Amino acid sequence: MVHDINHLGQPIGWPVPDWQAPPRPSRDPMTGRLCRLEALQPEQHAAPLHAANALDAEGRSWTYMPYGPFESLAAYRGWLHAASVSEDPLFFAIVDRADEQPLGVASYLRIAPDSGCIEVGHIHYSPKMQRSPIATEAMFLMMQRVFDLGYRRYEWKCDALNAASRAAAQRFGFSFEGIFRQATMYKGRNRDTAWYAVVDAEWPALRRALSRWLAPDNFDAQGEQRMRLSELTRPLLANEG
Repeated sequence: MVHDINHLGQPIGWPVPDWQAPPRPSRDPMTGRLCRLEALQPEQHAAPLHAANALDAEGRSWTYMPYGPFESLAAYRGWLHAASVSEDPLFFAIVDRADEQPLGVASYLRIAPDSGCIEVGHIHYSPKMQRSPIATEAMFLMMQRVFDLGYRRYEWKCDALNAASRAAAQRFGFSFEGIFRQATMYKGRNRDTAWYAVVDAEWPALRRALSRWLAPDNFDAQGEQRMRLSELTRPLLANEG
């Protein structure tokens, strides 16, 4: 751990000279080659998102979410109405640019400009989007905005029992930082929370890795990846878990 020593001989954190709090992220769209993230709008997004989510007939994608599954479009639209006006979490719909259909949702939350820290969460991908290049590009675009604004730390937290989310965090380049036991409760059950993060010093190398994986030449004529994302990001992780 890098630190300084004060005049009393005590270890202290290194100086962060001329620190200025970054602005809060805006609702402006984030556009990539494959997808666009745009501010969540119930009138525009509720029906197609609900239809895409319905492809998950068992509701497996909702197990580790604090809400859902939504049995009716009306119920889902009601949730979207509340989410769309929230400033923190700040929600976005993830739209496939190939057909302009929304396939998922993600948000910024726990936005703390004074400490330069922000979290990504409320990530819900329909079956059409799971483990797809769009899923990776969406996370890349959100991470890029955060570090371009000047944040120092980008967090990912999930139920410690959610193996898929934990694997995704590390695949996207978030390093494991530990387990907070009995951190919260949801749906009437305990949640131990697994913490992951990317810090600003790691971003340049991670940006290159994500950009390399997303490049068109990493995919063959059938759209299959030539190189796995984890091959590029795993060497960059400070810790795995």
